[in-house]
Amino acid sequence: MPNRSRDWLQQSERDLQQAEDSGRAGRHEWACFAAQQAAEKAVKALHLHLGQEAWGHVIARLLKELPESVSLPMELIEKSRVLDTFYIPPRYPNSHPEGAPFEHYGPLQSEEAIRYAGEILAFVRAQMA
Repeated sequence: MPNRSRDWLQQSERDLQQAEDSGRAGRHEWACFAAQQAAEKAVKALHLHLGQEAWGHVIARLLKELPESVSLPMELIEKSRVLDTFYIPPRYPNSHPEGAPFEHYGPLQSEEAIRYAGEILAFVRAQMA
């Protein structure tokens, strides 16, 4: 089976670009979700690069499941927990007590999500170099 880690990383980078584009366009709910996707796919790329499979969507768990040989900065786990909150709620109205998802997200959330996802991508790129 070929190693597809580069494909996952490239899609992760594209998802981060989508998050940035969505943030600039004021679609902050989509920026948050795309940032979450970018980080998730980046960590899955690293798992594949290291010869392991990774399943699920919880970035914090995916990071914790990396081999001990990977020097993981603990603050990335905390930042990934923020991103994990953007997997479902930005997309589904029934994730909030009332209002459409776009009413619950603004520049504060999307800028933080994009920054955290960028840090996770940078970490993964360095590990895969």
